[in-house]
Amino acid sequence: MNAREVAAWDGLKLRVVEWGNGDRLPLLCLPGLVRTSGDFAGVAARHGARRRVVALDYAGRGGSARARSVARYAPEAMLRDVLDVCAAAHVHRAVVLGTSFGGLLAMALGAARPGLLAGVVLNDVGPEIGRKGAGWVRRYVGHDPALPDLGAAAAHLRRVLPDLSLHSDEDWRGFAQLTYAPGPDGCWHPLWDTRIARTLGGKLPDLWPLFGALAGVPLLLVHGGRSNLLQAETVARMRAARPDMAVATVPNSGHAPTLAEPEAVAAMEAFLE
Repeated sequence: MNAREVAAWDGLKLRVVEWGNGDRLPLLCLPGLVRTSGDFAGVAARHGARRRVVALDYAGRGGSARARSVARYAPEAMLRDVLDVCAAAHVHRAVVLGTSFGGLLAMALGAARPGLLAGVVLNDVGPEIGRKGAGWVRRYVGHDPALPDLGAAAAHLRRVLPDLSLHSDEDWRGFAQLTYAPGPDGCWHPLWDTRIARTLGGKLPDLWPLFGALAGVPLLLVHGGRSNLLQAETVARMRAARPDMAVATVPNSGHAPTLAEPEAVAAMEAFLE
């Protein structure tokens, strides 16, 4: 693994992580709204022998710098950051893997930079977001539970994200370390700027045209069977619009699959081949 800083268009420092050095098309990994590059270590372990795997921490998340203005966390700014990272990392054409919000950015790339996309994997996201799920996301993103230790952080996540496909205590502790970190006060705080929640209050625009921008691009949808963000009705409409889209359902996973589930691993292997 190689981690470095890249200066975004406004000078803000972004953390970029790379694995592998194979000669196949690179895999560009875009995390969820307040997730980080660390979520893709398992994907890199499976695919890094044959291709570069590149991931980033968005502004205000993980090892990237926090912004002075909340407006800096707008989706349009995140898209511009992704394009800057692609230029800095010499990623001119790639398979893009986007989890949740990262999948929305992948769709936006179809409109903004279609030549970049050799294929797209959407992880539990589509052009419509379940209303109950959207409200929950706003509350979760804006809350700092200030947990006393790693064990408490793991237990907290187990309560608030019961539908994740994690099983053992070790799994949950590992996930907690990708979600929270100890601060100067000794408590464990979110690895993101909780002000990001302020960007989530408005009505979502019609995202179907962005999905349409992926026309002609090979497409795989990984769907958590118990997801509260990607509803079965939306999946059906996506399949009707794109009959060639491969779909892998992870039946016992909520939002979002970790991509370590057997169904997701097999689908990604087949898709990338």
